Amino acid sequence: MGEYSFALVALIALALIFDAVNGMHDAANSIATMVSTRMMKPFWAVMWAAFFNFIAFLFFGVAVAKTVGAGIIDKDIITLSVIFGALMGAIIWNLLTWWWGMPSSSSHALVGGLIGAGIAKAGGGSVVWDGTMKTVAGIVLSPTVGMVLAMLMMLAISWMFRRVAVTTADKVFRPLQFVASSLYSLGHGANDAQKTMGIIAVLLYSQGLLEGADGANGDKLPIPLWVVISCQAAMGLGTMIGGWRIVKTMGSKITKLSMSQGFAAQTSGAIALFLATNYGVPVSTTQTIAGSITGVGIARGASAVRWSVARDIFVTWIVTIPAAATMGALFYGLASALGI
Repeated sequence: MGEYSFALVALIALALIFDAVNGMHDAANSIATMVSTRMMKPFWAVMWAAFFNFIAFLFFGVAVAKTVGAGIIDKDIITLSVIFGALMGAIIWNLLTWWWGMPSSSSHALVGGLIGAGIAKAGGGSVVWDGTMKTVAGIVLSPTVGMVLAMLMMLAISWMFRRVAVTTADKVFRPLQFVASSLYSLGHGANDAQKTMGIIAVLLYSQGLLEGADGANGDKLPIPLWVVISCQAAMGLGTMIGGWRIVKTMGSKITKLSMSQGFAAQTSGAIALFLATNYGVPVSTTQTIAGSITGVGIARGASAVRWSVARDIFVTWIVTIPAAATMGALFYGLASALGI
């Protein structure tokens, strides 16, 4: 067994900082519809989302953590330098897109950082293509599932409430939107926090500090309870800080939302996240809710969607993995040069 060196502790802290930045960056995913429909003031919406982000570990397993920990790059080539490169690549890309107000994927930034640092260390053979392709598939599937579900849900709601006054419908969907927001925040906390759990677990494995992690299969990678709790707490704290630049984009720039539309967007997004988390797919919560909001807009008519904003978001999604991979490789090189 190894020891908790200063470098190891520092990298665990860096991983938790990434988790908090992830929560801050993705806070808009959970609260944008609540704020844009004036269900809650921003402060209370953030507190609401942070609470459900934290308790998500009570309802889900750790399949996503195992995919990220051992299903993206070979866990046997992991070193402190590789994890440093991966985390720094993801953090820098997250902060840049946060500053630009673009809701990019924290998940795919981390995956990109891992791939870049892994290839820089051991070449393309270090990539676990099954897990990587599962993640790449999520780029398409998560927003598509969210969009289709949201469209169908809005069509059903429109038919059911076709003879109901708008004010009456709002009274029905006001409490339901609280439920939808809670479910989405659970899905967000479950899927996103697990990615950092996987990073810390494989980091511990690389230092000989994780028993029962033998074998090449990611299912063999155990996730200690203290790792689970600390990652959920960091995610909740980041959400409390909030990503206010992105709230405006997600809540109003793609399409304007009513009470029923906010409910449809978050419920469909939550269902998509629950499915992905259950199957261990590290999807983008950003893409999922953006797809759901777009689906709500399409149900009202294509003209209701601001396609120029949707296009800009789509471009950001496409470049995230290669951009974060490049940064991950560069930071791995820097860490190696410094002897980390």
